[in-house]
Amino acid sequence: MSKAKLIITAVTVQGLSQAQAARQYEVSPGWVSRLVARYRVEGPAAFEPRSRRPHTSPRATSTTVVEAVLAERDRLTASGHDAGPETISWHLNRAGLVVSRATIARILTRHGRVLAQPKKKPRSAYTRFEADLPNQCWQSDFTHVTLADGTDVEVITWLDDHSRFALHVSAHHAVTGRIVLDTFRDTNATHGVPASTLTDNGMVYTVRLASQRVRGGRNAFEHELATLGVRQKNSRPNHPTTCGKAERFQQTMKTWLARQGPTPTTLQQLQALLDRFRHEYNHDRPHRSLHRRTPAATYAARPKATPIGEPPDRTHTRVRTDKVNNGKVTLRHGGTLYAIGLGRHLNAQPVLLLVHGIHITVIHATTGEVLRELTLDTTRRYQPQTARNPEP
Repeated sequence: MSKAKLIITAVTVQGLSQAQAARQYEVSPGWVSRLVARYRVEGPAAFEPRSRRPHTSPRATSTTVVEAVLAERDRLTASGHDAGPETISWHLNRAGLVVSRATIARILTRHGRVLAQPKKKPRSAYTRFEADLPNQCWQSDFTHVTLADGTDVEVITWLDDHSRFALHVSAHHAVTGRIVLDTFRDTNATHGVPASTLTDNGMVYTVRLASQRVRGGRNAFEHELATLGVRQKNSRPNHPTTCGKAERFQQTMKTWLARQGPTPTTLQQLQALLDRFRHEYNHDRPHRSLHRRTPAATYAARPKATPIGEPPDRTHTRVRTDKVNNGKVTLRHGGTLYAIGLGRHLNAQPVLLLVHGIHITVIHATTGEVLRELTLDTTRRYQPQTARNPEP
């Protein structure tokens, strides 16, 4: 039983005076007097605890500010953008209303707009890295998007690691090695050549983890990077956090697409939405890691990095094992499959191809005989024999 109920019982039932009840329960006579008066007016409701909140709060946040914060939160959430306290503060400040991040966080919590989301890992468990200059490193990845009719399409992204500036975002029926090369060249033409790239180990980006028959060579994208002197970096297998900026960008993009009304029915409609999202992401959305600046402002704030030349460990030395079939062997270079003529008299014979760039030596795998030496003509898919090799 609460002390208030005990005091009321002592005064109204036992017949104690208010002063005696105050002495017996070690409370002030004034409090007993107010309690008894409240009981005579409200009845048993007087036993319930009362709020100690002051009747007036001169320094409390005004209703106008609270309504503006909640309205901006609803607007950003409905449009598919991040709607955290820092983002809301940035937009309100741009509109002329200065509100601190802490005040916005309290308003959102008080009005039930914040849901507890326990983190999978503590922040200290991650190693954060960031390029020092724009164009010092570009991240790339592609993800799947479903159209209204259920068709699965893919969206490829090129993202600047320093500023998180979305350099290129485009939709395709399927992202192939040729599309990776073409989008990279288009981005180079607009923003310059980067010093390095960072991707996962997809076959459209690298063949370094391909089968033994392909491993050691280069696809078209890798050949382009080597030609431009761009350093290629790849994440460890099953370690997506290395390319976390691109992964997080795709999550933001998909959330925004899901809140843009009807799902697009064609690739052209999806591309129009992606172009609008890219502009809003780069120019109208501040980023916490960029000190509340937009990616476009950060990308333009510092000079651009340039390639430093071919890394010393990128010599294109490769050994390929094959058998002569129909008088020729095949070799993939720069994403294109070439046929090298050797003669039908060597059919089914095992050979080794020693490849150094476009310089190729073909030797017999058993006898060690040099069957042919040539410089690959990249304008022809078939490399004919120019002269018969002399007898050994």
